[in-house]
Amino acid sequence: MTRTAVIAGQGALAPAIIAQLDDPLVFSLEGYQPDMPTTPFRLERLVPFLDELIGQDVTRVVFAGAIRRPRLDPEAFDPRTAQLVPRILMAMQAGDDAALREVLKVFEENDLKICGIEEIAPDLIPAEGVLTGQPGKADQQDAERAAQILSATGSLDIGQGCVVAQGQCLAIETLPGTAAMLEFAGRHADLRPNPKGGRGVFYKAPKPGQDRRIDLPTIGPDTVDQAAAAGLAGIAWQAGSVILLQRDEALRRAQAAGLFLWARA
Repeated sequence: MTRTAVIAGQGALAPAIIAQLDDPLVFSLEGYQPDMPTTPFRLERLVPFLDELIGQDVTRVVFAGAIRRPRLDPEAFDPRTAQLVPRILMAMQAGDDAALREVLKVFEENDLKICGIEEIAPDLIPAEGVLTGQPGKADQQDAERAAQILSATGSLDIGQGCVVAQGQCLAIETLPGTAAMLEFAGRHADLRPNPKGGRGVFYKAPKPGQDRRIDLPTIGPDTVDQAAAAGLAGIAWQAGSVILLQRDEALRRAQAAGLFLWARA
């Protein structure tokens, strides 16, 4: 019998993925305990952790939920994991995406398959179409502008979202995350050139060349609330490339707030 391990981060994605699997083993990075029972592990002891997975007949691993780069304790490394430090540190210099890819390589070198959310729960990733509301011409132009911005910044490993209003970029997602970006955009909504013009669009997309098995952009009901609080017209994202959690509730809140939700080609 082979088993699947879930590396659970914070947020609602991990529970949604666990519900799709048959008796998975659930782990979390120490210091990033999600709101569910998990077995913690330390990155400084990555190789013994991989041995543990293999010893429990794990052949597939799914990463689900938000995890920030941990602070590493040099004294906590076991000898075998310490041998990986130079290659991981070198990857970190190229950004979080490169560091994640290097960690995934270590898993694969130990015959563990990394499964993406698209493979486990494809219904969580909407295909092209307007889910609710109707983006107007100004909104469509703002979404196009936002897509261009993320395409240009993606190689810099900055973030997966931005807010554009009337062609002006009000905010770009960085390390503090989506909620902080939307709060900032709301505070500076007066920077829109025409107070009576388009209210603006929050746009999400993966970074160009991103490994889609891990860290796909995610939105959900809380994102809808935050976009509404920022005074935006709606949320758009790259179709087939963004996870939508609790779809029915997200749609209900968007309809109540008068926001559109649009999976854009």
